[in-house]
Amino acid sequence: MAMKKFDLEKNKALKLMQSTHKASPDRFGKGSSDAPLDRREQRKLDQAAGLVPFACKLNADLVAKLKTRAETHPEGMTGLLTELLEAALAK
Repeated sequence: MAMKKFDLEKNKALKLMQSTHKASPDRFGKGSSDAPLDRREQRKLDQAAGLVPFACKLNADLVAKLKTRAETHPEGMTGLLTELLEAALAK
């Protein structure tokens, strides 16, 4: 079935609109240098640093306390847990 002239022009207009949206400048912080890494990039950086994911189940009250303390820790939750575990294991 042959396309009508109207349909051809409509498709051209859609392609043009899509290309202009893709070529538009990044706005509202998109593409900024401090943007968070995607999961794959973050995993590679973690592996290079020797970090290994470690999951466990903890009491909700304990988790709340950890989250509160991690907010003020310079390295966040990972740094806080590393510090606490190393101190506990050294005893």
